[in-house]
Amino acid sequence: MPYLLISTQIRMEVGPTMVGDEYSDPELMQHLGASKRIVAFLRLFSPYYVNDPPRIVLDKLERRGFRVLSMTGVGQTLVWCLHKE
Repeated sequence: MPYLLISTQIRMEVGPTMVGDEYSDPELMQHLGASKRIVAFLRLFSPYYVNDPPRIVLDKLERRGFRVLSMTGVGQTLVWCLHKE
């Protein structure tokens, strides 16, 4: 799974940061300390979250070989697309 999306809303300095979904690599989610949350109104989507701010998550992912491909803001959400060779 070479691509990964992470995102955060409103306050990027404090987290939480969404780091994956139900199809994400379980070992990577464990390494990040992520836990799966069930979003009641999105029954088809179970994202993983960590309480760390995005900067900490990006540092951890860089150490695992991921690189940022792009970053954008969508409303009050910031999204990063990462890739691992």
